[in-house]
Amino acid sequence: MNDPLAHVRALFDLDDDVVYLDGNSLGAPPRAVAERMAHVVRHQWGRRLIRGWSEGWWEAPQRVGDRIGRLVGAAPGQVVVADSTSVNLFKALMAAARGSDRAEIVVDAGTFPTDGYLARSVAELTGLALRSAPPDRLELTERTAVVLLNHVDYRTGRLLDMAALTERAHAVGAKVVWDLCHSVGVLPIELDALGVDLAVGCTYKFLNGGPGSPAFLYVPTAAQPSFEQPLTGWNGHREPFAMAEDYRPDPGVARARVGTPDILSLLALDAALDVWDGVALADVRAKGLALTAHFMALVEDLPGIEVITPRDEWRGHQVSLRHPEARRLTGELADRQVIGDHRPPDVLRFGFAPLYNNFDEAERAATTLAKLL
Repeated sequence: MNDPLAHVRALFDLDDDVVYLDGNSLGAPPRAVAERMAHVVRHQWGRRLIRGWSEGWWEAPQRVGDRIGRLVGAAPGQVVVADSTSVNLFKALMAAARGSDRAEIVVDAGTFPTDGYLARSVAELTGLALRSAPPDRLELTERTAVVLLNHVDYRTGRLLDMAALTERAHAVGAKVVWDLCHSVGVLPIELDALGVDLAVGCTYKFLNGGPGSPAFLYVPTAAQPSFEQPLTGWNGHREPFAMAEDYRPDPGVARARVGTPDILSLLALDAALDVWDGVALADVRAKGLALTAHFMALVEDLPGIEVITPRDEWRGHQVSLRHPEARRLTGELADRQVIGDHRPPDVLRFGFAPLYNNFDEAERAATTLAKLL
């Protein structure tokens, strides 16, 4: 099959005998990361020492944020890389909900668990009610302060219509926060064009930033003056080194920063993002749809298998299969060098990263699964 991204695989450090289909949990390492990190440790930290902060470290959260901004349709100055997805989600929800004269936070019923936990915490802290609702039956009213939605469902791979749901929230005067963890690096996203209020996402999945790499937060320029996040740490101060007693937030997206950034992880992510240079997201999306369609066609008739990922274009780049022995099968596949993952009680997930996965791997995974069954 035609693969305009075939050459990109060479940029990743992958063993040819392993079929790695878990990029939706942890992306594979780009080759350039190890060399870049050696330079950071030996030269920037080892030789420049404290001077590294004035030689690029301090601005790195915004600089790397702008690189991610290109992948999510955000103009420069609107994305900052810092903290974890959970922390950024807390910032976003609190900023959207507190001070509101409305009564509820709405979260999609299939949300990733930590999103639900945090939404409940924010509801308790702000005195708002928390209500869950299926995205296809999202009933919003003038009581709704903020809606939290996962762009791609982590269990099924279902893709939500960001344009339609954002418009629906805005029609009743509610704000919308999007979780992009399973869609960033998967398909073209247009946060600015769609008028999204706030968005968060992780970088260790399809962006290949490495285990525990820092997450990102999108705050559009127009919303930055009123973005009052609850974690007023010194990194978000207008003059962080003035050591003033009063907190005055930075006028830009840096106000979303909290504490000292994790420079080693941040610069590893910066190096990993180099693989996106010259890559068209339209090609990534087209290949991802083709890969997942090809794999689904190969496994849909296997005994005991139910494909629960949408067959149309409303899916991310993962294929989820239901089987009563999903846990055992996931382990036996891994023993045979086919790496996917399992979600209790009965779901096998296979994440296809178009930058490094190919059609031969889809066929090898399907053949191996068929033999086990």
